[in-house]
Amino acid sequence: QVQLVESGGGLVQAGGSLRLSCAASGRTFSNYAMGWFRQAPRKEREFVAAINWNGGIGGNTYYADSVKGRFTISRDNAENTVYLQMNSLKPEDTAVYYCAAHPLITAQGMAVLGIKARYWGQGTQVTVSS
Repeated sequence: QVQLVESGGGLVQAGGSLRLSCAASGRTFSNYAMGWFRQAPRKEREFVAAINWNGGIGGNTYYADSVKGRFTISRDNAENTVYLQMNSLKPEDTAVYYCAAHPLITAQGMAVLGIKARYWGQGTQVTVSS
């Protein structure tokens, strides 16, 4: 089992920034690809960003087109934490953001896997006001 706990959400004005964190526990963190997804009201959960499982090298990333150039995903294996730095936020970024983990796949694989990822956090609300 892997437990995931997100934090860092909140209310921000358009153009502002937030950094989300996802703390993982339970298994060898570096064996898991990590991803961020989001779900806005009355919409399906969608992929945002992912980072490779990392056995000590690599760390390739993959992003949804809607966030490319504005969001950055990173991981700290020593701290068992994955981050999502969100800059130039827009009202359409408003959603509940979820952290996900799946073993031994690439970042692009996490995007393809989508909601079938094995482990999920409880989500953190991000609200961007115009």
